[in-house]
Amino acid sequence: MSENLSSDSLDILSQVLDEMKQEKGSSFILRQVNLSELERRTGISRKKLRNLRKNDFKEKPHGLRGKKKERTVLTGYTGVVDDLLHKGVYNSEVILERIKEVGYQGGLSQVKEYMKSHKNLLPAKRQIVSPQGNRGRRYSTGPGESYQMDWGFVNVEYDNSIEAEVSCFAKICHHCGERYIEFFPNARQENLFIGMIHAFTYMGVPQRILTDNMKSVVIRRNEDGKPVWQKDYAEFMNTIGFETTLCKPRHPFTKGAVERLVRFVKENFVAGRTFHDLSDLNAQALEWCNKQNSIYHKAVNCIPQNKHTEYCCSVAQELPRTVEVAKYLCPPRQISFDGFVNYEGRRFGVPYWYEEHSCRVKRDQGSIYIWDMELTRVLATHPVTWSREDSFCKDQYLEKQPKELPSVPVKSVIQRVESPKRLSGFAKFNFDMEETGIE
Repeated sequence: MSENLSSDSLDILSQVLDEMKQEKGSSFILRQVNLSELERRTGISRKKLRNLRKNDFKEKPHGLRGKKKERTVLTGYTGVVDDLLHKGVYNSEVILERIKEVGYQGGLSQVKEYMKSHKNLLPAKRQIVSPQGNRGRRYSTGPGESYQMDWGFVNVEYDNSIEAEVSCFAKICHHCGERYIEFFPNARQENLFIGMIHAFTYMGVPQRILTDNMKSVVIRRNEDGKPVWQKDYAEFMNTIGFETTLCKPRHPFTKGAVERLVRFVKENFVAGRTFHDLSDLNAQALEWCNKQNSIYHKAVNCIPQNKHTEYCCSVAQELPRTVEVAKYLCPPRQISFDGFVNYEGRRFGVPYWYEEHSCRVKRDQGSIYIWDMELTRVLATHPVTWSREDSFCKDQYLEKQPKELPSVPVKSVIQRVESPKRLSGFAKFNFDMEETGIE
């Protein structure tokens, strides 16, 4: 491998040659300089000095410097990278992960080099505002003591147009950074309960939850400044067995971990992501959580999964498996006159033999389950779909309608005769019919 000299080394070489010229005077010949002495005084290898002597100790640039290969390991995948850059994805690791899914075999350096030369594809950044300065210090909590939760919102694009909006429920352990995310079609209170229960199943139940002033959590504050909890949320806290602490608005030092998680989800998980339906999206989200929880994070200086298992799980309680908790996973729905229930913006059929006016609906992985109000039996099962068309079920309508039979012998008679023969409009032009007397 050829040795490239820095500008400092070239300056030293020039200075040493001037000194040797002054020492020898008129007998100094540049082409006959002692390379061994020059190596000792400059520290440059003799091989490099021998090559430099051919050009009067002046380094010339390599003939191929600045030229690039026509084909590289990234050739064939630049279209995917350009599309991600147009969408505002500037995280090189996210781009590397996306192109590896389509067969890229190279490394991260090629991606960074390409992104460096194609920064013009990125959309313009938002306007920079002046920093507000430090207002306080973040505090820390013990293992299993508190989790932080929040909502994030993402637009769903289909055929280059915004089709819908989905809500991302995010929860993170304040001590070790263990994280959990799940997507819902909206941020209603029933979806908040479902997301919290799934997170408790994944991480355990802490002593308290840190959150902002959500409408589904708190109504207002009384004269003493204490929160007045929303009735259903207060009942949910008592059922699960945890407390809630409200955080000050626009003060990220108390709930900044989950706010940073929401931003990280948008920049890392959501960037360039495709999915078929909510079940597919949540399956990818769970896989992403498992991956992120099993790698080292500098912010918490640990591997979240290992630290959470070792310390937090010993303090956090296990989610109680009761009928009351199960009912939160199956919110009630009214059955319409035509035998449908509306769940997540779609309509699903209910069998006709179920006589109640209400039922419970649950989405579990790739299926929609319709239960009775007491969760004793499943009435119908539908596949999860993103289509807006109605999903019918078996026995949704009676195949044979009720029929009335005569209670006394039938004596009334009505007579049917053949219908009269009618001629077409062209019959008047048939003169043979006139001779025969047919009208």
